[in-house]
Amino acid sequence: MTLLGNSTGEMVVSASEEAQRVPDDAELLRRTAHDEPTAFRELVNRHARYLYGIAFSLSGNAADAEDLVQETFAATLKSHYRGEAAVRTWLVQILVRQAAMLRRRRKHPAVARRIELSDQVPATAKQPSTLGGAEARLDLASMLETLSAEHRQVIVLREVEGLSYEEIAATLGVPRGTVESRLHRARAELRQRFAGYL
Repeated sequence: MTLLGNSTGEMVVSASEEAQRVPDDAELLRRTAHDEPTAFRELVNRHARYLYGIAFSLSGNAADAEDLVQETFAATLKSHYRGEAAVRTWLVQILVRQAAMLRRRRKHPAVARRIELSDQVPATAKQPSTLGGAEARLDLASMLETLSAEHRQVIVLREVEGLSYEEIAATLGVPRGTVESRLHRARAELRQRFAGYL
């Protein structure tokens, strides 16, 4: 790092080295708020794959997962990041809310046609393409589909994504004790329903 003295004697980083420095997620969000498209692209590149994994686990199909990720990033343009949690946790919070809104829209008759169309997508296009993991993902998706939305959320965030109890509580906006009790009930439900399989 090259430090240069300015007119007041303070040491500053040279402009070329500042340009080469990799911005953190919070900085990318600040730049995105100032209409810097390259910052938004970098934010998407860093987090889209991770968010897609969660979205697929929550929704059960590729088309909805892609929509949820797009809606999550679109929501970041209208939201204000306050820095109370890591950017990734904040993005997951938005994604979980988007998934809940999708479930509510599905209950409304006006979206029934969209559901029918998404069901016409070939089965091979509905799962993420991971070598050797397609069958496991199908089994997991089938198992998760049997759970309530609240139980599915905590199982996905804890068992699939490996978030801590505190991160899950922050993501869902509930106390840690609620996370623990939901996880306990969800695991018990899965053990009961899939005893032979598990």
